[in-house]
Amino acid sequence: MIDDTIRKIENGLANNESLDANKRIELQGLLAQLKTEIAQLSTTHSEEAESIAGFAERSASEAIRSTQDPKLLDLSIKGMSASVEKLEQSHPKLVGIVNSLSKALSDLGI
Repeated sequence: MIDDTIRKIENGLANNESLDANKRIELQGLLAQLKTEIAQLSTTHSEEAESIAGFAERSASEAIRSTQDPKLLDLSIKGMSASVEKLEQSHPKLVGIVNSLSKALSDLGI
């Protein structure tokens, strides 16, 4: 299920023609890192991994929509950030990746 979610995000980024090439590369790199970290997390914290992947999908979807709703983008990004708060001590790399991804997606909404 997590792999399907990540694949949806990857496809959304790949198929979005309005996305700047450099921004697409940045987001794809962050997504690759997130995929690795979520795969590791899912072995011990499957519900948390599902939550993070779900919020990442929603955030990416809102950020690359042709007609953005800033309120929905903000809510989805806050949800993604909140989904990793409890993991700050045990998975600091994952939290850093989510924070970077949140910033990159938020910047698309400007």
